[in-house]
Amino acid sequence: MNTVIPTFSKNDSLKFFRTLNSRVNNYFKENNIKKTGNWKLHLKAIILFTVFLTPYFLILTLDMPFWVMLLLSVVIGIGMAGLGMNVMHDGNHGSYSTKSWVNKFMGGTIYILAGNVYNWQVQHNVLHHTYTNIHGHDEDLDAGKIIRFTKEAEWRRFHKFQHYYSVFLYGLLTFNWALTTDFRQMRSYLKRKLSYGEAKSPKILWTTLIITKIIYVSVWIVLPIVIGITWWKVLLGFFVMHYTAGLILSIVFQLAHVVDETTNPVPNEQGEIENTWAIHQLYTTANFAPKNAVVNWFTGGLNHQIEHHLFPHISHIHYGKIADIIKQTAAECNLPYHEFKTTRGAIIAHFKHLRDLGMKPAIA
Repeated sequence: MNTVIPTFSKNDSLKFFRTLNSRVNNYFKENNIKKTGNWKLHLKAIILFTVFLTPYFLILTLDMPFWVMLLLSVVIGIGMAGLGMNVMHDGNHGSYSTKSWVNKFMGGTIYILAGNVYNWQVQHNVLHHTYTNIHGHDEDLDAGKIIRFTKEAEWRRFHKFQHYYSVFLYGLLTFNWALTTDFRQMRSYLKRKLSYGEAKSPKILWTTLIITKIIYVSVWIVLPIVIGITWWKVLLGFFVMHYTAGLILSIVFQLAHVVDETTNPVPNEQGEIENTWAIHQLYTTANFAPKNAVVNWFTGGLNHQIEHHLFPHISHIHYGKIADIIKQTAAECNLPYHEFKTTRGAIIAHFKHLRDLGMKPAIA
């Protein structure tokens, strides 16, 4: 990753964010509602915990055909992705509840999803939300050498096939979390002295990581084997669970930022980005299927990425309401508001963009 930290322009002659922030605050004040979650989010959390945990207990307690076990593993993966996008995500942004301990608890559900709070908050809250779509700083654009997400990334011959093979790699996201990513990230972030909120000592962070990984492996792999499920069935079910969740999460993430409509701003020689942070978010982020009730419910509002990036401390249950305010303000300032009407359209745009990035630069 780049060591020179980009800075954003402070010249907001359009007064875009000042105007927008005032209008959004007035919306909540006039309607007398809190910016955090409400009963709708609490009900959703109960439903998603049920979808996530019930199949696990059925696998542990019932004697069932292997194909049923695999089908239930897929259901667990769906619940896992849903919890991550709706409960864990809002919790770690401090938007699930007005009570900090509730946010901490809900954010901590990442431990049963194979992740780590410290790593996630640094990668997502700090790096991704601050340096959105900036090559070398936003780690969501870093897929190693195997996938080329930006024109600034080095091109390799096999990238011309990436729009075909990338979808198969997307499913490995949370599987890698469980095995290697968290250890690599913690080593890197502590070396760079990165943190979100109150900094904790490396000893505490490493101890938490190791203990939670041991508990995670014990719950999802050791326990099923101990009670008598054949080891290879457990490992295959574990992989299917993670592959399902990883595929869902990866695709949702990519549709918001890796499409032709969004940009990848490059800092100038002084490390400065042309636009203010808020305007930068409009250029680098896209929504998809904003009117689809099922997509809105399941993705935790991550299909409203513009709203989320501009107001990450507002719970996703409010995004549909503040979207019109943001769209109107952007139009008044002659700024972009990227939006795909359907999920299908966004998926097509994403893989078309991968195809274009996979072409040899001299030819492209």
